[in-house]
Amino acid sequence: MSPIADDEILTPPLSEQSRPASPAVSFEFFPPTDPAMEVTLRQSVQRLGPLRPRFVSVTCGADGSTRGRTAEVVSRLLTETGLTVAPHVTSIGTSREELCALARSYWSSGIRHLVALRGDCPSAPAGAPAQAPAGAFPAASLAGVEVVETLRGVADFDISVAAYPEVHPQARSARDDLDQLKRKVDAGATRAITQFFFDNGAYLRFRDACAQAGIGVPIVPGILPINRFLQVRRFARRCGTSLPGWLDALFAGLDEDAETSRLLGAAVLLEQLENLRRHGVGEFHFYTLNRADLTYAACHALGVREAAAAA
Repeated sequence: MSPIADDEILTPPLSEQSRPASPAVSFEFFPPTDPAMEVTLRQSVQRLGPLRPRFVSVTCGADGSTRGRTAEVVSRLLTETGLTVAPHVTSIGTSREELCALARSYWSSGIRHLVALRGDCPSAPAGAPAQAPAGAFPAASLAGVEVVETLRGVADFDISVAAYPEVHPQARSARDDLDQLKRKVDAGATRAITQFFFDNGAYLRFRDACAQAGIGVPIVPGILPINRFLQVRRFARRCGTSLPGWLDALFAGLDEDAETSRLLGAAVLLEQLENLRRHGVGEFHFYTLNRADLTYAACHALGVREAAAAA
């Protein structure tokens, strides 16, 4: 469903024998906004937690608007599970002093891993450009070299940052986008997690470009299971992710057929993961949208299973 011209990729496909063992996985959750989603989140954590992910991240809303709820979810996961929790911290809408205070608070509570992102600017009146508040980190820094430096100055966090195989929508160029990532890594980022994608070739070429640029940290592919294609199309439009023609054709006419869409989404997901594994990918970050079923199935297919089941 998603052919790749292997002569465009510097790293050739691996043989079956040389593929990495069961890959490492991590999961993203977001703070629930109503009681029903609260139940869904709890059920998803209970389902996915036993797979022993490397970490689970908890998002923070545009301009830090859900920071309080993010902290609540983080605190609950810390006290109720044995998971490594990685809160998102955003620079837009956050002063340097606020960011330092938040980082110190997380460190004192036992958090050792953060996901550092720029975040979204606050909504502006119609026709006016969105602007970051005075004292906040500049929007042009994207995920922010200064943000990484500031967090690293507070404590020895494991810091993940964002990466964009198809270029950040606001980047001046692909080269500038790659340079931004290099500067964040040089400032102390330890991992890059990509925006979701459906063109594996774009990710693999980006991975090659990172290696050529001297970016030595893992470039972890961000994977979005397709539960509802209309929702995925909205997400893709917002963040600049391309939707291959074959994917649009596959889901054509299924807007009202949720069950068939989910079955096809599972097939697309498993084929995407299998193809990436053949190209040596050994770690995946799943954007779960607080739903466990497709992510759990994908992990099972990857060989990532609960201890008892694996035994």
